[in-house]
Amino acid sequence: MGKVKIGEIAKAHYRSGTYIGEVKEDRGDMYLIEVLAVHKHPLQGDLHNMYETKDVFFHERKALAFREKMNVKKPAVHPFNGEVPEYAASLEQAIATYRNKLNEEDSAYNRLALQTLERLEQEVYFKIIKGS
Repeated sequence: MGKVKIGEIAKAHYRSGTYIGEVKEDRGDMYLIEVLAVHKHPLQGDLHNMYETKDVFFHERKALAFREKMNVKKPAVHPFNGEVPEYAASLEQAIATYRNKLNEEDSAYNRLALQTLERLEQEVYFKIIKGS
């Protein structure tokens, strides 16, 4: 694990999603990171009972917003070397990648996760993606 410094761009895994952002503060065992792009969309469903759809609460998880701040444990933060993509484009790509993965296999979990992702795309992300 490479160390990151205040002001550097990092890739951080946070609540089943992965983001690219700027390290704002060192908070002991965590970094405060400001989101600049979405690398991987958060997973849908119950993370404690993955791939289950019956007798579980199927969580809807939104990607963090542009410039939203997150506290991330240091082991989940890594240096990012590359060009930071524009937020809306990165969100659209992360959604497409997740959708493609869910479409690889027909299962109750994948169908419900797709339905949840499509609802998020229509109700939450539409203005972000189309406004770009």
